[in-house]
Amino acid sequence: MSDITQASFTFADLPLTGGGNLKEVTLAYVTRGRLAPDGRNAILVTHGYTSGPRMIEPGVASSEGAWSTLVGPGAPIDTDRYFVVCSNMLGSSYGSTNAASIDPGTGKPYGSRFPKISVVDIVTAQKRLLAHLGVNHLRAVVGPSYGGFQAFQWAVTFPDFMDGVAPVVTSPLPPQSDRVEGLMKWFGKDPNWNGGDYYDKGGVHGTLTALRVDTLTRYGMANSLAERFPEPAERDAELRRIASAWADAFDANSLFILGDAMARYDVAKDFERIKVPVLYVLSRTDALFPPSLAPGVMAGLRGAGVDAAYVEIDSEHGHLASGADAGKWAPALRDFIARLEAAA
Repeated sequence: MSDITQASFTFADLPLTGGGNLKEVTLAYVTRGRLAPDGRNAILVTHGYTSGPRMIEPGVASSEGAWSTLVGPGAPIDTDRYFVVCSNMLGSSYGSTNAASIDPGTGKPYGSRFPKISVVDIVTAQKRLLAHLGVNHLRAVVGPSYGGFQAFQWAVTFPDFMDGVAPVVTSPLPPQSDRVEGLMKWFGKDPNWNGGDYYDKGGVHGTLTALRVDTLTRYGMANSLAERFPEPAERDAELRRIASAWADAFDANSLFILGDAMARYDVAKDFERIKVPVLYVLSRTDALFPPSLAPGVMAGLRGAGVDAAYVEIDSEHGHLASGADAGKWAPALRDFIARLEAAA
């Protein structure tokens, strides 16, 4: 489609919140729609832990569920009216600087030497990209799962830069489990792991695929596949095919980089910095971010004076509901963006 652009932006020197500096940063990104002359008709869509910026393209699947029915001409995020940007996270695996990138100081992949980054660093890099694109203000930041972490973080770190945020199937705090410790139970046994320096050891594709099968099963992917693959054996084979294809494209170190950033993420302590309306969306059957989170999150937001609304997706698709059952919460998203427009 003619309104879709895939590109990348490289800039120098990103100071990191944990200390140090990335001398060169590349962010891959996808855009749809056209930017208005005043640079203020933009919406940033933020992707999940293991997906990427193509989640806003038609017909492209992602682990959190493709958002192509939520983004497009006439959709709730309307590309006839809005310039929509989806940036691959710093540290992720779809074209942005990560552990597989070449360290300018050594001429070799960063590997285990990739610096610790935070969710603040991720959104700060996105801010640099938006400046490069000519975006002066965002109507909204909207995203699922890890993308919801980013939406919350945007509202805290750059509270005047957007009119509202919609964090979806997510939380202002990370999941209770230790993601990095959990990952090491898988990769620590792989003979090629080598502490994360596996690039000349043959890689860790088999372990990455097995981990992905486990993750997609927990996300509820089997339910999403059941209609097309009614036989359990066929469904399992398709699940493994999807997992293997993902492992072909995704670098295992990105799981650790982003998992470590996730472990240190916490915007709940900074709710009072949020100045814009929040639409908080969860899925009824999501085991990762269950609806039981909603009362505490909403009380915290409202207690800090935030204009916050809650929507629950009545879906059997678990953590995948925001894309797999997009139609069930699309009206709420459309109404939220219309309300932001009216208030601007």
